[in-house]
Amino acid sequence: MSSTKTIGIIGGGQLGQMMAISAIYMGHKVITLNPASDCPSSRVSEVIAAPYDDVDALRQLADHCDVLTYEFENVDADGLDAVIKDGQLPQGTELLRISQNRIFEKDFLSNKAQVTVAPYKVVTSSLDLEDIDLSKNYVLKTATGGYDGHGQKVITSAEDLEEANALANSAECVLEEFVNFDLEISVIVSGNGKDVTVFPVQENIHRNNILSKTIVPARISDRLADRAKAIAVKIAEQLNLSGTLCVEMFATADDIIVNEIAPRPHNSGHYSIEACDFSQFDTHILGVLGAPLPAINLHEPAVMLNVLGQHVEAAERYVTENPSAHLHMYGKLEAKHNRKMGHVTLFSNEPDNVVEFGKGIDF
Repeated sequence: MSSTKTIGIIGGGQLGQMMAISAIYMGHKVITLNPASDCPSSRVSEVIAAPYDDVDALRQLADHCDVLTYEFENVDADGLDAVIKDGQLPQGTELLRISQNRIFEKDFLSNKAQVTVAPYKVVTSSLDLEDIDLSKNYVLKTATGGYDGHGQKVITSAEDLEEANALANSAECVLEEFVNFDLEISVIVSGNGKDVTVFPVQENIHRNNILSKTIVPARISDRLADRAKAIAVKIAEQLNLSGTLCVEMFATADDIIVNEIAPRPHNSGHYSIEACDFSQFDTHILGVLGAPLPAINLHEPAVMLNVLGQHVEAAERYVTENPSAHLHMYGKLEAKHNRKMGHVTLFSNEPDNVVEFGKGIDF
Protein backbone atom coordinates (compact mmCIF):
# COMPACT_ATOMS: atom_id res chain seq x y z
CA MET A 1 0.00 0.00 0.00
CA SER A 2 2.62 2.49 -1.12
CA SER A 3 0.47 5.21 -2.63
CA THR A 4 -2.13 7.54 -1.19
CA LYS A 5 -5.68 6.70 -2.25
CA THR A 6 -8.79 8.83 -2.36
CA ILE A 7 -11.58 6.93 -0.61
CA GLY A 8 -15.21 7.85 -1.18
CA ILE A 9 -17.62 7.12 1.66
CA ILE A 10 -21.36 7.10 1.04
CA GLY A 11 -22.85 8.35 4.28
CA GLY A 12 -21.43 10.99 6.60
CA GLY A 13 -22.71 9.93 10.02
CA GLN A 14 -20.58 8.71 12.90
CA LEU A 15 -19.55 5.51 11.11
CA GLY A 16 -18.39 7.48 8.08
CA GLN A 17 -16.58 9.89 10.36
CA MET A 18 -14.70 7.12 12.17
CA MET A 19 -13.90 5.35 8.86
CA ALA A 20 -12.51 8.64 7.58
CA ILE A 21 -10.36 9.14 10.68
CA SER A 22 -8.80 5.69 10.20
CA ALA A 23 -8.20 6.40 6.50
CA ILE A 24 -6.62 9.77 7.24
CA TYR A 25 -4.27 8.24 9.82
CA MET A 26 -3.13 5.83 7.10
CA GLY A 27 -2.36 8.77 4.82
CA HIS A 28 -5.37 8.61 2.52
CA LYS A 29 -7.77 11.34 1.38
CA VAL A 30 -11.52 11.04 2.02
CA ILE A 31 -14.56 12.44 0.22
CA THR A 32 -18.00 11.85 1.74
CA LEU A 33 -21.42 11.90 0.07
CA ASN A 34 -24.14 13.01 2.48
CA PRO A 35 -27.38 15.01 2.17
CA ALA A 36 -26.31 17.44 4.93
CA SER A 37 -23.10 19.41 4.44
CA ASP A 38 -22.66 19.76 8.24
CA CYS A 39 -22.73 16.00 8.91
CA PRO A 40 -20.26 14.42 11.40
CA SER A 41 -17.90 13.47 8.55
CA SER A 42 -17.63 17.12 7.49
CA ARG A 43 -15.20 17.64 10.38
CA VAL A 44 -12.68 15.24 8.86
CA SER A 45 -13.40 15.03 5.12
CA GLU A 46 -14.52 16.87 2.02
CA VAL A 47 -18.30 16.54 1.54
CA ILE A 48 -20.47 16.30 -1.57
CA ALA A 49 -23.89 17.40 -0.28
CA ALA A 50 -26.53 15.42 -2.15
CA PRO A 51 -29.16 12.71 -1.58
CA TYR A 52 -27.89 9.13 -1.51
CA ASP A 53 -29.89 8.23 -4.63
CA ASP A 54 -28.60 11.19 -6.68
CA VAL A 55 -26.89 9.33 -9.52
CA ASP A 56 -25.07 12.44 -10.75
CA ALA A 57 -23.62 12.97 -7.27
CA LEU A 58 -22.66 9.28 -7.01
CA ARG A 59 -20.92 9.62 -10.39
CA GLN A 60 -19.09 12.74 -9.18
CA LEU A 61 -17.93 10.81 -6.12
CA ALA A 62 -16.85 7.82 -8.22
CA ASP A 63 -14.99 10.05 -10.67
CA HIS A 64 -12.94 11.62 -7.86
CA CYS A 65 -12.17 8.47 -5.86
CA ASP A 66 -10.04 5.37 -6.27
CA VAL A 67 -12.18 3.24 -3.96
CA LEU A 68 -15.77 3.54 -2.73
CA THR A 69 -17.39 2.23 0.44
CA TYR A 70 -20.56 2.90 2.44
CA GLU A 71 -21.40 3.41 6.10
CA PHE A 72 -24.95 2.05 6.08
CA GLU A 73 -27.14 -0.31 4.10
CA ASN A 74 -29.79 1.97 2.62
CA VAL A 75 -27.69 3.04 -0.34
CA ASP A 76 -29.04 3.00 -3.90
CA ALA A 77 -27.48 -0.21 -5.27
CA ASP A 78 -28.79 0.43 -8.80
CA GLY A 79 -27.34 3.93 -8.76
CA LEU A 80 -23.98 2.57 -7.67
CA ASP A 81 -24.05 -0.09 -10.38
CA ALA A 82 -24.57 2.69 -12.93
CA VAL A 83 -21.48 4.66 -11.92
CA ILE A 84 -18.81 2.37 -10.45
CA LYS A 85 -15.85 1.18 -12.45
CA ASP A 86 -14.47 -2.36 -12.21
CA GLY A 87 -13.34 -3.12 -8.68
CA GLN A 88 -14.07 0.39 -7.41
CA LEU A 89 -16.58 -0.86 -4.82
CA PRO A 90 -14.81 -3.90 -3.33
CA GLN A 91 -17.79 -4.74 -1.10
CA GLY A 92 -19.93 -5.00 -4.23
CA THR A 93 -23.64 -4.22 -4.55
CA GLU A 94 -24.78 -7.83 -4.05
CA LEU A 95 -23.91 -7.61 -0.34
CA LEU A 96 -25.89 -4.36 -0.20
CA ARG A 97 -28.93 -6.00 -1.76
CA ILE A 98 -28.74 -8.97 0.62
CA SER A 99 -28.52 -6.78 3.70
CA GLN A 100 -31.13 -4.25 2.52
CA ASN A 101 -33.89 -6.85 2.40
CA ARG A 102 -34.62 -9.20 5.29
CA ILE A 103 -36.14 -11.76 2.90
CA PHE A 104 -32.95 -11.88 0.82
CA GLU A 105 -30.87 -11.88 4.02
CA LYS A 106 -32.71 -14.83 5.59
CA ASP A 107 -32.46 -16.77 2.34
CA PHE A 108 -28.72 -16.07 2.07
CA LEU A 109 -28.02 -17.01 5.70
CA SER A 110 -30.10 -20.19 5.82
CA ASN A 111 -29.61 -21.52 2.28
CA LYS A 112 -26.27 -20.20 0.99
CA ALA A 113 -24.22 -19.70 4.16
CA GLN A 114 -26.13 -22.57 5.81
CA VAL A 115 -26.07 -21.13 9.32
CA THR A 116 -28.83 -21.45 11.90
CA VAL A 117 -31.45 -18.67 11.96
CA ALA A 118 -34.62 -18.29 13.99
CA PRO A 119 -37.70 -19.95 12.43
CA TYR A 120 -39.31 -17.45 10.05
CA LYS A 121 -41.81 -17.03 7.24
CA VAL A 122 -42.18 -14.45 4.49
CA VAL A 123 -45.31 -12.31 4.89
CA THR A 124 -46.74 -10.52 1.86
CA SER A 125 -50.11 -9.51 3.38
CA SER A 126 -52.24 -9.92 6.49
CA LEU A 127 -53.53 -13.19 4.98
CA ASP A 128 -50.18 -14.75 5.88
CA LEU A 129 -50.82 -14.01 9.56
CA GLU A 130 -54.21 -15.73 9.77
CA ASP A 131 -52.92 -19.14 10.75
CA ILE A 132 -50.06 -18.26 13.12
CA ASP A 133 -49.85 -20.14 16.41
CA LEU A 134 -50.48 -17.54 19.10
CA SER A 135 -49.08 -19.82 21.79
CA LYS A 136 -45.72 -18.60 20.44
CA ASN A 137 -44.35 -15.05 20.38
CA TYR A 138 -43.19 -13.35 17.19
CA VAL A 139 -41.72 -10.18 15.81
CA LEU A 140 -42.94 -8.93 12.44
CA LYS A 141 -40.33 -6.85 10.61
CA THR A 142 -40.65 -4.97 7.33
CA ALA A 143 -38.35 -6.50 4.72
CA THR A 144 -36.73 -3.15 3.97
CA GLY A 145 -36.06 0.12 5.73
CA GLY A 146 -36.29 -0.83 9.41
CA TYR A 147 -33.64 0.05 12.02
CA ASP A 148 -33.40 0.48 15.82
CA GLY A 149 -36.90 -0.95 16.26
CA HIS A 150 -38.57 1.01 13.47
CA GLY A 151 -40.76 -1.04 11.10
CA GLN A 152 -41.31 -3.80 13.68
CA LYS A 153 -44.25 -5.15 15.64
CA VAL A 154 -44.03 -7.69 18.44
CA ILE A 155 -46.90 -10.21 18.49
CA THR A 156 -47.60 -11.88 21.81
CA SER A 157 -51.41 -12.12 21.68
CA ALA A 158 -54.45 -11.63 19.40
CA GLU A 159 -54.59 -7.98 20.54
CA ASP A 160 -51.37 -7.31 18.62
CA LEU A 161 -52.76 -8.56 15.32
CA GLU A 162 -54.52 -5.34 14.27
CA GLU A 163 -51.27 -3.38 14.16
CA ALA A 164 -49.42 -6.38 12.74
CA ASN A 165 -51.97 -6.79 9.95
CA ALA A 166 -51.67 -3.10 9.07
CA LEU A 167 -47.87 -3.45 8.90
CA ALA A 168 -48.15 -6.62 6.79
CA ASN A 169 -50.50 -4.89 4.34
CA SER A 170 -48.21 -1.87 4.02
CA ALA A 171 -45.01 -3.72 3.04
CA GLU A 172 -43.40 -7.11 2.54
CA CYS A 173 -42.36 -8.47 5.92
CA VAL A 174 -40.59 -11.32 7.66
CA LEU A 175 -42.25 -12.99 10.65
CA GLU A 176 -39.67 -14.34 13.08
CA GLU A 177 -40.39 -16.60 16.03
CA PHE A 178 -38.99 -15.37 19.33
CA VAL A 179 -35.89 -17.27 20.35
CA ASN A 180 -35.26 -18.18 23.98
CA PHE A 181 -31.70 -16.97 24.34
CA ASP A 182 -29.28 -16.21 27.13
CA LEU A 183 -27.42 -13.31 25.54
CA GLU A 184 -27.43 -11.13 22.45
CA ILE A 185 -23.95 -11.18 20.93
CA SER A 186 -22.21 -9.98 17.80
CA VAL A 187 -18.98 -10.69 15.98
CA ILE A 188 -17.09 -8.21 13.83
CA VAL A 189 -15.18 -9.75 10.93
CA SER A 190 -13.17 -7.98 8.22
CA GLY A 191 -11.99 -9.27 4.87
CA ASN A 192 -9.78 -8.10 2.01
CA GLY A 193 -11.35 -10.28 -0.68
CA LYS A 194 -8.99 -13.17 0.12
CA ASP A 195 -8.36 -13.41 3.85
CA VAL A 196 -10.38 -12.51 6.95
CA THR A 197 -9.65 -11.36 10.48
CA VAL A 198 -12.08 -11.66 13.36
CA PHE A 199 -12.66 -9.62 16.52
CA PRO A 200 -13.58 -10.88 20.01
CA VAL A 201 -17.20 -11.88 20.63
CA GLN A 202 -19.22 -8.92 21.92
CA GLU A 203 -22.13 -9.10 24.36
CA ASN A 204 -24.85 -6.54 23.64
CA ILE A 205 -27.56 -5.08 25.86
CA HIS A 206 -30.38 -3.20 24.16
CA ARG A 207 -32.92 -0.75 25.61
CA ASN A 208 -35.97 0.13 23.50
CA ASN A 209 -34.37 -1.69 20.54
CA ILE A 210 -31.31 0.60 20.68
CA LEU A 211 -27.88 -0.70 21.71
CA SER A 212 -27.09 0.61 25.19
CA LYS A 213 -24.04 -1.36 26.34
CA THR A 214 -21.46 -3.69 24.82
CA ILE A 215 -19.26 -5.96 26.96
CA VAL A 216 -16.08 -7.52 25.56
CA PRO A 217 -15.37 -10.36 25.75
CA ALA A 218 -18.92 -11.70 25.88
CA ARG A 219 -19.70 -13.76 28.97
CA ILE A 220 -20.18 -17.07 27.18
CA SER A 221 -18.19 -20.30 27.15
CA ASP A 222 -15.04 -20.57 25.06
CA ARG A 223 -16.78 -23.28 23.03
CA LEU A 224 -19.70 -21.00 22.13
CA ALA A 225 -17.35 -18.06 21.48
CA ASP A 226 -15.31 -20.17 19.07
CA ARG A 227 -18.54 -21.29 17.38
CA ALA A 228 -19.75 -17.69 17.02
CA LYS A 229 -16.44 -16.64 15.46
CA ALA A 230 -16.49 -19.63 13.11
CA ILE A 231 -20.01 -18.71 11.96
CA ALA A 232 -18.96 -15.10 11.28
CA VAL A 233 -15.93 -16.28 9.31
CA LYS A 234 -18.09 -18.75 7.34
CA ILE A 235 -20.48 -15.95 6.36
CA ALA A 236 -17.58 -13.65 5.44
CA GLU A 237 -15.97 -16.31 3.27
CA GLN A 238 -19.29 -17.03 1.53
CA LEU A 239 -19.42 -13.32 0.64
CA ASN A 240 -15.74 -13.02 -0.37
CA LEU A 241 -15.88 -10.16 2.09
CA SER A 242 -14.07 -6.88 1.57
CA GLY A 243 -14.27 -4.46 4.48
CA THR A 244 -15.97 -4.95 7.83
CA LEU A 245 -19.14 -6.95 8.54
CA CYS A 246 -21.06 -7.37 11.79
CA VAL A 247 -22.94 -10.61 12.45
CA GLU A 248 -25.59 -10.23 15.15
CA MET A 249 -26.49 -13.45 16.95
CA PHE A 250 -28.32 -14.99 19.88
CA ALA A 251 -26.43 -17.27 22.26
CA THR A 252 -28.49 -20.04 23.84
CA ALA A 253 -27.25 -22.55 26.39
CA ASP A 254 -25.70 -24.74 23.69
CA ASP A 255 -26.06 -23.03 20.30
CA ILE A 256 -25.58 -19.84 18.30
CA ILE A 257 -28.47 -18.50 16.18
CA VAL A 258 -27.77 -15.78 13.60
CA ASN A 259 -30.14 -12.81 13.72
CA GLU A 260 -28.89 -10.46 10.99
CA ILE A 261 -25.84 -9.02 9.28
CA ALA A 262 -24.67 -5.44 8.79
CA PRO A 263 -22.18 -4.94 5.93
CA ARG A 264 -20.10 -2.23 7.60
CA PRO A 265 -18.58 -1.26 10.94
CA HIS A 266 -21.14 -1.53 13.70
CA ASN A 267 -22.12 0.25 16.89
CA SER A 268 -21.20 -2.83 18.93
CA GLY A 269 -17.62 -2.68 17.62
CA HIS A 270 -16.80 0.87 18.71
CA TYR A 271 -14.89 -0.37 21.77
CA SER A 272 -12.22 -1.66 19.35
CA ILE A 273 -10.81 1.86 18.85
CA GLU A 274 -9.18 1.77 22.28
CA ALA A 275 -9.51 -1.85 23.37
CA CYS A 276 -7.91 -3.61 20.37
CA ASP A 277 -4.61 -3.11 18.59
CA PHE A 278 -6.58 -2.37 15.38
CA SER A 279 -10.13 -1.00 15.30
CA GLN A 280 -13.02 -2.22 13.16
CA PHE A 281 -12.57 1.00 11.16
CA ASP A 282 -8.87 0.34 10.56
CA THR A 283 -9.61 -3.16 9.26
CA HIS A 284 -12.49 -1.84 7.16
CA ILE A 285 -10.21 0.60 5.36
CA LEU A 286 -7.44 -1.99 4.98
CA GLY A 287 -10.02 -4.48 3.71
CA VAL A 288 -11.57 -2.29 1.01
CA LEU A 289 -8.05 -1.38 -0.14
CA GLY A 290 -7.19 -5.08 -0.46
CA ALA A 291 -4.31 -4.67 2.01
CA PRO A 292 -3.04 -7.42 4.34
CA LEU A 293 -5.11 -7.74 7.51
CA PRO A 294 -3.67 -8.03 11.02
CA ALA A 295 -4.69 -10.55 13.65
CA ILE A 296 -6.77 -8.76 16.29
CA ASN A 297 -5.72 -8.65 19.93
CA LEU A 298 -7.88 -7.36 22.79
CA HIS A 299 -5.72 -5.35 25.19
CA GLU A 300 -8.05 -5.75 28.18
CA PRO A 301 -11.74 -6.47 28.84
CA ALA A 302 -13.79 -3.40 27.96
CA VAL A 303 -17.26 -1.89 28.12
CA MET A 304 -18.81 0.53 25.62
CA LEU A 305 -21.81 2.70 26.55
CA ASN A 306 -23.89 4.53 23.97
CA VAL A 307 -24.56 8.22 24.59
CA LEU A 308 -28.04 9.17 23.35
CA GLY A 309 -29.42 12.68 23.09
CA GLN A 310 -30.85 12.62 26.60
CA HIS A 311 -27.53 11.39 28.03
CA VAL A 312 -25.08 14.03 26.78
CA GLU A 313 -24.73 15.97 30.01
CA ALA A 314 -24.52 12.79 32.08
CA ALA A 315 -21.79 11.44 29.80
CA GLU A 316 -19.75 14.62 30.09
CA ARG A 317 -20.02 14.46 33.90
CA TYR A 318 -19.18 10.75 33.82
CA VAL A 319 -15.83 11.20 32.09
CA THR A 320 -14.97 14.05 34.46
CA GLU A 321 -15.50 11.64 37.35
CA ASN A 322 -13.87 8.71 35.46
CA PRO A 323 -10.89 10.28 33.68
CA SER A 324 -9.69 6.90 32.34
CA ALA A 325 -12.90 6.58 30.28
CA HIS A 326 -12.71 7.49 26.60
CA LEU A 327 -15.47 9.85 25.39
CA HIS A 328 -16.26 10.03 21.67
CA MET A 329 -18.75 12.70 20.59
CA TYR A 330 -19.80 12.59 16.95
CA GLY A 331 -20.39 16.29 16.36
CA LYS A 332 -24.12 16.07 15.65
CA LEU A 333 -25.59 19.54 15.99
CA GLU A 334 -28.88 18.60 17.66
CA ALA A 335 -29.19 16.28 20.66
CA LYS A 336 -32.53 14.58 19.95
CA HIS A 337 -34.07 12.02 22.30
CA ASN A 338 -32.72 8.50 21.52
CA ARG A 339 -30.38 9.86 18.84
CA LYS A 340 -26.87 8.38 19.00
CA MET A 341 -24.65 11.33 19.92
CA GLY A 342 -21.51 9.53 21.03
CA HIS A 343 -20.10 6.67 23.07
CA VAL A 344 -17.87 6.01 26.05
CA THR A 345 -15.37 3.16 26.26
CA LEU A 346 -13.58 2.07 29.40
CA PHE A 347 -11.53 -0.92 30.47
CA SER A 348 -13.21 -2.98 33.17
CA ASN A 349 -13.14 -6.52 34.53
CA GLU A 350 -16.45 -5.84 36.29
CA PRO A 351 -18.91 -4.95 33.52
CA ASP A 352 -21.95 -5.12 35.80
CA ASN A 353 -20.48 -2.22 37.78
CA VAL A 354 -20.38 -0.04 34.65
CA VAL A 355 -23.84 1.49 34.74
CA GLU A 356 -25.58 2.39 31.49
CA PHE A 357 -26.62 5.98 30.89
CA GLY A 358 -30.28 6.28 31.78
CA LYS A 359 -29.89 3.69 34.58
CA GLY A 360 -28.67 5.58 37.57
CA ILE A 361 -26.28 8.15 36.09
CA ASP A 362 -28.74 10.05 33.92
CA PHE A 363 -29.82 12.59 36.53
